[in-house]
Amino acid sequence: MGWRHPFFIARTVLVRNNDVEGACRILNRIMGREEIFDQFRRTRYYEKPTQTRRRVNYQICKALYDEDMSRKIQLVLRTNRLSPFPGAV
Repeated sequence: MGWRHPFFIARTVLVRNNDVEGACRILNRIMGREEIFDQFRRTRYYEKPTQTRRRVNYQICKALYDEDMSRKIQLVLRTNRLSPFPGAV
């Protein structure tokens, strides 16, 4: 059985001038950004149900906060405004 939606298929990092450590750092950065390390750490040990609920609730709250903040930033950065600072006198 395969994954329904494979999260990590393949990555290729080029090693330039025999700089293997630099290529490993780039690969680690990519894998960290895609949360592969977090997923590995979560499945490495047993996670109590309360910890799972707390983690999931935190992720939901963080996603809502990030969405709200990005909407507010886009409001302030929009063009063709009468006042550069909306709401200010």
